Amino acid sequence: MRNSSLPSALTAAALLVLGGALLVTPAHASRKDPKPANQLATYKLRPMDLIKIQVFQEPELDRDLRISQDHTIVVPLIGIVDVRDLTVRDAETLITELYQRDYLVNPQLNITVTEYSQRNINVLGAVNSPGSILMPPEKNLTLLDAIARSGGFSRLANRNKVSLTRTQADGQTVNFTINADQLVSGDTSNRSTIQDGDIIFVPERIL
Repeated sequence: MRNSSLPSALTAAALLVLGGALLVTPAHASRKDPKPANQLATYKLRPMDLIKIQVFQEPELDRDLRISQDHTIVVPLIGIVDVRDLTVRDAETLITELYQRDYLVNPQLNITVTEYSQRNINVLGAVNSPGSILMPPEKNLTLLDAIARSGGFSRLANRNKVSLTRTQADGQTVNFTINADQLVSGDTSNRSTIQDGDIIFVPERIL
């Protein structure tokens, strides 16, 4: 005699397995790694950055563009666009407005930075690893950050007279003398954000 309960049992088991799979799928999806926090709101585009422009439903307008030394890019249909002092989001807004003005109806545009230009600082003198360091993309460094990335002060460092040399946009070179001990103690009145091309020199103490 055949066991009539066997198909029912198999069916119930299959339903349990299927139900379990349906339950697992949403749970797995909810554990999907979130996208990293968007830091592009404050990052200003720089010469030699490589950016990707994508226009929704207009693939023929998509481009990978290198920002020139004079802070411009050549955008399809629009032509030369100056992105000096613009963040990524600022550039999106500007190019969207330019497309909408003469070429597209309600354009939707996305810009991403696919390759950042290198920003270098030289830290010399009485530090443990003198030389050139790279500034990380989308992040500013203070003088103390730069010295820390160069191995920190050596035991002979004169922290009171750290020299910072900077070439300004007009080509003029300026020099600052910074008391790093005041920065360490929390005095922010003398804090200075480091810029691309800065030279930091830590002198030795006179024994």
